[in-house]
Amino acid sequence: MELLHSGKVRDVYADGDDIILVASDRVSVYDVVLPTPIPDKGRVLTALSLWWFSQLADIVPNHVISATDVPAEFAGRALRCRRLSMVPVECVARGYLTGSGLADYEKTGAVSGVELPPGLVEASRLAEPIFTPSTKAPAGQHDEPMTYAEVETVVGADTAAELRRITLEVYRRGCELAEARGIIVADTKIELGWAADGTLMLGDEVLTSDSSRFWPADGYTPGRPQFSFDKQNVRDWSVSTGWDKKPPAPPVPADVVELTRARYIEVYERLTGDRWT
Repeated sequence: MELLHSGKVRDVYADGDDIILVASDRVSVYDVVLPTPIPDKGRVLTALSLWWFSQLADIVPNHVISATDVPAEFAGRALRCRRLSMVPVECVARGYLTGSGLADYEKTGAVSGVELPPGLVEASRLAEPIFTPSTKAPAGQHDEPMTYAEVETVVGADTAAELRRITLEVYRRGCELAEARGIIVADTKIELGWAADGTLMLGDEVLTSDSSRFWPADGYTPGRPQFSFDKQNVRDWSVSTGWDKKPPAPPVPADVVELTRARYIEVYERLTGDRWT
């Protein structure tokens, strides 16, 4: 196999006409890879993505060929996939105001050019989910918000409309299934690309703790940060160190590592109903 790309979390190999997408245990915050891995993270992300791909198959096709026909050393954390020509846009849906969306709103009253009503606070639920795309920045650089008009300029009006439709439909389906399991999906990021026949497909990962913010519904209280079943505690720890969000990042303490691993596993079990082993 040939290593095509090593990303912040995933490594991509060529294997004939297919690609092997390998989820590592690396963790990144603020677009910087931290030096300390989270044990089992790659396996959890792969298993959860597979579960979601099956739940979303009637909305959008995906790139997965096989979860078992992969090299033995990557078993459990790799997928054999179709090659896609990836859309040069990060497709993000938000149903709640938090993270970079909140920061943009506080500065401009809008997120990615979408005007929002005044008076919203941390974790406010939006009247309707919104499509808030961003650029795809190289490793070590930050994604920047894009307006819908900018997306149209990059990919054309028809493709932009499809990106928005699919992103919002994936988010709504994710919210519906997660809500039944006591989990709020605050926001999510998906990756889309074109197959060789021109079909727009879901790629990479979907509705995982790396690509989404998951909150327990029974503790939801607007006006303050929420408990998160994702890497938010890693973000919070990194901020507390005074780190300037530029490489190199500091090592992650063992207690933060274990807490993050536990949260990844808990959300997997709650969403899928399966016991993690």
